[in-house]
Amino acid sequence: MKKVYIVLEDGHVFEGERFGAEGEVTGEFVFTTGMGAYVETLTDPTYYGQIVMHTFPLIGNYGIMEEDFESDKSYIEAYVVREWCDAPSNFRCEYTLDEYLKKQGIVGVCGVDTREITRVIRDNGVMNAKIVDDPSTVDFDELKAYKITDAVATVSTKEAYTVESEAHSKKVAVVDFGKTKATVAELTKRGCDVTVVPFNTSADEILALGADGIVLSNGPADPKDIPDAVEEIKKLIGKAPMLGIGLGHQLAALALGGETVKLQYGHRGANQPVKSTESGKTYITSQNHGYEVVAKSLDCGFESFVNANDGTCEGMKYADKLLITTQFQPEACISPLNTHYVYDEFITMMGGKN
Repeated sequence: MKKVYIVLEDGHVFEGERFGAEGEVTGEFVFTTGMGAYVETLTDPTYYGQIVMHTFPLIGNYGIMEEDFESDKSYIEAYVVREWCDAPSNFRCEYTLDEYLKKQGIVGVCGVDTREITRVIRDNGVMNAKIVDDPSTVDFDELKAYKITDAVATVSTKEAYTVESEAHSKKVAVVDFGKTKATVAELTKRGCDVTVVPFNTSADEILALGADGIVLSNGPADPKDIPDAVEEIKKLIGKAPMLGIGLGHQLAALALGGETVKLQYGHRGANQPVKSTESGKTYITSQNHGYEVVAKSLDCGFESFVNANDGTCEGMKYADKLLITTQFQPEACISPLNTHYVYDEFITMMGGKN
């Protein structure tokens, strides 16, 4: 196998071996703590522009199955693992991880000490990285200046479309900032006909759909990168019941005058604990984000969930505005399903039955 190097912007260099597609790439280097769910990770649009590393040492042992894809393609820049399995065992397996990366044109790196790299990122924070054949060729000024751009515009649908349910009991508009297929599935499962619209759809166009409720989906990058979307959300709040997820949670907070800040290394994985401030219960959730809502910056609503590890805001409720938001992904099938009730609360807000 060919040697390859991961060069972090702070000067750390890690030698590994290539798999997947050939090439040299630059991206924001992040790690995810999930023990599995690599198929969902690879196809989650929220990882747009990032070099993704798994902390779990063996990845690919059950192969790749397209039925589990969260989007039609992968948006990551590169994929880093300690070891990948070249002989997966699963009756659903369609092809190997290596074959998937080659099909998608995604550079893969294996044979690196993922524990050491994780420690560096945890201590120093998320940073840019470049994957190269020769580390001496890296321009560190250029590497430090790298910034993910046009993330939401790239992953969002370009045209509106509708997915109907069997019951047709409610109509929901999903503003696509980088939604997963699971978001739509949870709504149709509850009898909602779902119309997915591009991220830059105006508030007037969304309201003209006559939807019973509106969902602001999850998505990639810094919520402050799309100020126009924040302005449109301001016009939507209070006009219909709303649910914000992930990036949608952050955008809703900005629309209400709140603040968001970048976390040192984010929350990524299927094992993130959050505590409900209402029930006192702690739930294990799936998350993928690098920014947090500063709850104390908001003069309306209340903090409904907090992260059990670092105390950051994981959810808000704005009862007088018919708006609930969560930082975690309640629809995720890669973690326990005990937060699916958030969708039930949304259905109730619309006047429906669970």
